[in-house]
Amino acid sequence: MTTLLALDTATEACSVALLHDGKVLSHYEVIPRLHAQRLLPMVQTLLAEAGVPLSSLDAIAFGRGPGAFTGVRIAIGVVQGLAFALERPVLPISDLAVLAQRAHREQGATQVASAIDARMDEVYWGCYRLLDGEMRLAGTEAVLPPERVTLPRDASGAWYGAGTGWGTHGARIPVQPYGQSPDLLPHAEDLLALARFAWARCEALPADQAQPVYLRDNVATPKAPK
Repeated sequence: MTTLLALDTATEACSVALLHDGKVLSHYEVIPRLHAQRLLPMVQTLLAEAGVPLSSLDAIAFGRGPGAFTGVRIAIGVVQGLAFALERPVLPISDLAVLAQRAHREQGATQVASAIDARMDEVYWGCYRLLDGEMRLAGTEAVLPPERVTLPRDASGAWYGAGTGWGTHGARIPVQPYGQSPDLLPHAEDLLALARFAWARCEALPADQAQPVYLRDNVATPKAPK
Protein backbone atom coordinates (compact mmCIF):
# COMPACT_ATOMS: atom_id res chain seq x y z
CA MET A 1 0.00 0.00 0.00
CA THR A 2 1.43 3.38 -1.04
CA THR A 3 2.26 5.92 1.66
CA LEU A 4 2.70 9.51 0.48
CA LEU A 5 3.35 12.75 2.36
CA ALA A 6 2.40 16.11 0.82
CA LEU A 7 3.54 19.60 1.92
CA ASP A 8 2.60 23.07 0.74
CA THR A 9 3.76 26.52 1.85
CA ALA A 10 3.58 28.48 -1.42
CA THR A 11 0.94 30.96 -0.20
CA GLU A 12 -0.36 32.25 3.12
CA ALA A 13 -1.58 28.72 3.86
CA CYS A 14 0.62 26.04 5.38
CA SER A 15 -0.66 22.49 5.01
CA VAL A 16 0.37 18.86 5.15
CA ALA A 17 -1.42 15.68 4.11
CA LEU A 18 -0.73 11.97 4.40
CA LEU A 19 -1.98 8.99 2.42
CA HIS A 20 -1.61 5.68 4.28
CA ASP A 21 -3.59 2.45 3.99
CA GLY A 22 -5.90 4.19 1.56
CA LYS A 23 -6.85 6.88 4.10
CA VAL A 24 -6.03 10.59 3.96
CA LEU A 25 -5.25 12.81 6.94
CA SER A 26 -4.44 16.51 6.64
CA HIS A 27 -3.68 19.66 8.62
CA TYR A 28 -4.27 23.14 7.17
CA GLU A 29 -3.57 26.56 8.66
CA VAL A 30 -3.50 30.07 7.23
CA ILE A 31 -0.42 31.47 8.98
CA PRO A 32 1.43 34.10 6.94
CA ARG A 33 5.16 34.28 7.73
CA LEU A 34 5.05 31.35 10.16
CA HIS A 35 5.58 28.50 7.72
CA ALA A 36 9.21 27.89 8.68
CA GLN A 37 8.28 27.47 12.34
CA ARG A 38 5.15 25.38 11.81
CA LEU A 39 5.82 23.06 8.87
CA LEU A 40 7.97 20.37 10.53
CA PRO A 41 5.85 20.27 13.72
CA MET A 42 2.75 19.84 11.52
CA VAL A 43 4.44 16.92 9.72
CA GLN A 44 5.43 15.32 13.02
CA THR A 45 1.94 15.73 14.46
CA LEU A 46 0.30 14.27 11.37
CA LEU A 47 2.57 11.23 11.30
CA ALA A 48 2.04 10.67 15.02
CA GLU A 49 -1.74 10.82 14.61
CA ALA A 50 -1.57 8.25 11.84
CA GLY A 51 0.94 6.09 13.69
CA VAL A 52 3.22 6.16 10.66
CA PRO A 53 7.01 6.45 10.96
CA LEU A 54 8.92 8.57 8.45
CA SER A 55 10.61 5.42 7.19
CA SER A 56 7.26 4.18 5.88
CA LEU A 57 6.99 6.96 3.29
CA ASP A 58 7.30 5.94 -0.34
CA ALA A 59 7.65 9.52 -1.63
CA ILE A 60 7.16 13.15 -0.62
CA ALA A 61 5.08 15.54 -2.71
CA PHE A 62 5.34 19.32 -2.50
CA GLY A 63 3.91 22.49 -3.98
CA ARG A 64 6.62 23.60 -6.41
CA GLY A 65 5.04 26.99 -7.04
CA PRO A 66 4.25 29.40 -8.44
CA GLY A 67 3.75 31.36 -5.27
CA ALA A 68 5.68 33.34 -2.71
CA PHE A 69 9.43 32.92 -3.24
CA THR A 70 10.19 32.36 0.45
CA GLY A 71 7.27 30.01 0.95
CA VAL A 72 8.19 27.79 -1.97
CA ARG A 73 11.80 27.61 -0.79
CA ILE A 74 10.69 26.57 2.71
CA ALA A 75 8.76 23.58 1.37
CA ILE A 76 11.60 22.52 -0.92
CA GLY A 77 14.16 22.80 1.87
CA VAL A 78 12.11 20.59 4.19
CA VAL A 79 11.25 18.11 1.43
CA GLN A 80 14.85 17.77 0.30
CA GLY A 81 16.05 17.32 3.87
CA LEU A 82 13.55 14.53 4.50
CA ALA A 83 13.95 12.91 1.09
CA PHE A 84 17.76 12.82 1.25
CA ALA A 85 17.72 11.41 4.78
CA LEU A 86 15.16 8.74 3.88
CA GLU A 87 16.50 8.13 0.37
CA ARG A 88 13.03 8.67 -1.07
CA PRO A 89 11.93 10.36 -4.29
CA VAL A 90 9.89 13.56 -4.57
CA LEU A 91 6.82 14.62 -6.53
CA PRO A 92 6.72 18.30 -7.56
CA ILE A 93 3.14 19.54 -8.08
CA SER A 94 1.98 22.89 -9.49
CA ASP A 95 0.21 25.10 -6.98
CA LEU A 96 -2.07 26.40 -9.72
CA ALA A 97 -3.14 22.81 -10.37
CA VAL A 98 -3.68 22.31 -6.63
CA LEU A 99 -6.05 25.30 -6.62
CA ALA A 100 -7.99 23.79 -9.52
CA GLN A 101 -8.18 20.42 -7.77
CA ARG A 102 -9.50 22.10 -4.62
CA ALA A 103 -12.13 23.97 -6.64
CA HIS A 104 -13.21 20.63 -8.06
CA ARG A 105 -13.35 18.98 -4.62
CA GLU A 106 -15.24 21.79 -2.92
CA GLN A 107 -17.30 23.29 -5.76
CA GLY A 108 -17.59 20.46 -8.26
CA ALA A 109 -15.86 22.59 -10.92
CA THR A 110 -14.63 20.71 -13.98
CA GLN A 111 -13.00 23.65 -15.80
CA VAL A 112 -11.00 26.01 -13.61
CA ALA A 113 -9.04 29.19 -14.30
CA SER A 114 -6.54 29.43 -11.43
CA ALA A 115 -5.04 32.81 -10.58
CA ILE A 116 -2.65 33.59 -7.73
CA ASP A 117 -1.76 37.20 -6.92
CA ALA A 118 1.87 37.47 -8.05
CA ARG A 119 2.40 41.03 -6.73
CA MET A 120 4.09 43.51 -9.06
CA ASP A 121 0.66 44.03 -10.68
CA GLU A 122 0.64 40.50 -12.17
CA VAL A 123 -1.03 37.14 -11.65
CA TYR A 124 0.17 33.56 -11.91
CA TRP A 125 -2.32 31.99 -14.33
CA GLY A 126 -3.21 28.49 -15.46
CA CYS A 127 -6.33 26.77 -16.83
CA TYR A 128 -7.28 23.20 -15.97
CA ARG A 129 -9.82 20.61 -17.08
CA LEU A 130 -10.99 17.55 -15.21
CA LEU A 131 -10.00 14.21 -16.72
CA ASP A 132 -10.61 10.98 -14.81
CA GLY A 133 -10.65 12.81 -11.49
CA GLU A 134 -7.50 14.85 -12.13
CA MET A 135 -7.35 18.53 -13.00
CA ARG A 136 -4.96 18.70 -15.94
CA LEU A 137 -3.30 21.75 -17.47
CA ALA A 138 -4.86 23.11 -20.65
CA GLY A 139 -2.33 25.35 -22.37
CA THR A 140 0.54 26.77 -20.32
CA GLU A 141 1.10 28.39 -16.95
CA ALA A 142 2.27 32.00 -17.02
CA VAL A 143 2.81 35.16 -15.03
CA LEU A 144 1.39 38.27 -16.68
CA PRO A 145 -0.75 41.37 -16.17
CA PRO A 146 -4.40 40.53 -15.39
CA GLU A 147 -5.59 42.13 -18.63
CA ARG A 148 -3.53 39.68 -20.70
CA VAL A 149 -4.78 36.37 -19.33
CA THR A 150 -6.71 34.12 -21.71
CA LEU A 151 -8.51 30.82 -21.73
CA PRO A 152 -7.09 27.96 -23.84
CA ARG A 153 -7.56 28.29 -27.60
CA ASP A 154 -9.98 25.38 -27.65
CA ALA A 155 -11.93 26.59 -24.61
CA SER A 156 -15.66 26.02 -24.53
CA GLY A 157 -18.32 25.92 -21.87
CA ALA A 158 -18.24 27.59 -18.47
CA TRP A 159 -15.14 28.14 -16.33
CA TYR A 160 -14.75 28.60 -12.59
CA GLY A 161 -12.33 31.17 -11.13
CA ALA A 162 -10.14 30.11 -8.21
CA GLY A 163 -7.42 31.88 -6.25
CA THR A 164 -6.29 35.20 -4.84
CA GLY A 165 -5.65 36.66 -8.27
CA TRP A 166 -9.42 36.82 -8.71
CA GLY A 167 -9.76 38.60 -5.39
CA THR A 168 -7.10 41.21 -6.11
CA HIS A 169 -7.49 41.69 -9.85
CA GLY A 170 -10.83 40.11 -10.76
CA ALA A 171 -12.22 43.30 -12.27
CA ARG A 172 -9.28 43.44 -14.68
CA ILE A 173 -9.37 39.82 -15.83
CA PRO A 174 -11.07 39.53 -19.25
CA VAL A 175 -12.64 36.15 -18.44
CA GLN A 176 -16.17 35.84 -17.11
CA PRO A 177 -16.37 32.84 -14.76
CA TYR A 178 -19.73 31.33 -13.82
CA GLY A 179 -18.55 31.40 -10.21
CA GLN A 180 -15.39 32.03 -8.27
CA SER A 181 -13.56 31.49 -4.98
CA PRO A 182 -11.33 34.58 -4.73
CA ASP A 183 -9.90 33.64 -1.33
CA LEU A 184 -9.05 30.04 -2.21
CA LEU A 185 -5.53 28.89 -1.28
CA PRO A 186 -3.74 25.62 -2.11
CA HIS A 187 -4.45 22.74 0.28
CA ALA A 188 -2.12 19.76 0.75
CA GLU A 189 -5.10 17.41 0.58
CA ASP A 190 -5.60 18.36 -3.07
CA LEU A 191 -1.85 18.35 -3.70
CA LEU A 192 -1.88 14.78 -2.41
CA ALA A 193 -4.70 13.87 -4.80
CA LEU A 194 -2.62 15.10 -7.74
CA ALA A 195 0.49 13.41 -6.36
CA ARG A 196 -1.30 10.06 -6.40
CA PHE A 197 -1.84 10.41 -10.14
CA ALA A 198 1.79 11.48 -10.66
CA TRP A 199 3.03 8.54 -8.56
CA ALA A 200 0.94 6.10 -10.59
CA ARG A 201 2.55 7.50 -13.76
CA CYS A 202 6.03 6.97 -12.26
CA GLU A 203 6.80 10.71 -12.32
CA ALA A 204 8.74 10.75 -9.04
CA LEU A 205 12.17 12.41 -9.15
CA PRO A 206 15.38 12.16 -7.11
CA ALA A 207 15.50 14.59 -4.17
CA ASP A 208 18.16 16.78 -5.79
CA GLN A 209 15.72 17.53 -8.62
CA ALA A 210 13.22 19.17 -6.26
CA GLN A 211 13.22 22.59 -7.89
CA PRO A 212 10.89 25.59 -7.60
CA VAL A 213 8.88 26.95 -10.49
CA TYR A 214 8.45 30.69 -10.10
CA LEU A 215 7.38 31.49 -13.71
CA ARG A 216 8.97 34.90 -13.14
CA ASP A 217 12.60 34.63 -14.33
CA ASN A 218 14.03 37.42 -12.22
CA VAL A 219 12.59 36.43 -8.84
CA ALA A 220 15.93 35.68 -7.19
CA THR A 221 18.37 36.95 -9.77
CA PRO A 222 20.46 39.96 -8.66
CA LYS A 223 20.27 42.89 -11.00
CA ALA A 224 23.28 43.35 -13.19
CA PRO A 225 25.38 46.42 -12.36
CA LYS A 226 24.82 49.36 -14.67
